[in-house]
Amino acid sequence: MMKKLLLTLIKLYRILISPLFPPSCRFQPTCSQYALDAVEIHGVWRGSCLALKRILRCHPLHPGGYDPVPNPEQGKISS
Repeated sequence: MMKKLLLTLIKLYRILISPLFPPSCRFQPTCSQYALDAVEIHGVWRGSCLALKRILRCHPLHPGGYDPVPNPEQGKISS
């Protein structure tokens, strides 16, 4: 239930809010796609933590680049 709600909120952000601003994400996949993937793969708690950590790194001083969601087998959240 909570997972579905969170995924719906992220999708609504992508449809309603994101188009109002120019593209500025420094990463591939974008932060919103990363959040969708992270929650889908790791669940609400760990997926949200991974997404928040990614969003906090998405700023002009970070080089960005390709940053996929880690495999579930990886034990720790890494940068």
